[in-house]
Amino acid sequence: MTDDATLAELEMRIAAIRENISELIEQATAYSGAADQERTADRIADQEAQLAALLKKRDALLGKKDQP
Repeated sequence: MTDDATLAELEMRIAAIRENISELIEQATAYSGAADQERTADRIADQEAQLAALLKKRDALLGKKDQP
């Protein structure tokens, strides 16, 4: 796979995860009950971790160094 194809795939995955996070936040505002809120918070944290990993891969592909 070429770098351009890899970058395009990463960008699509990043966009999808950002959309997932937005939807989870919207769902969280509609839920009532501690169990639902905790489950949603866990899902958001998981998506944020996946997003961070993808952003790191994209930055490495683009030759960017870690930002402080």
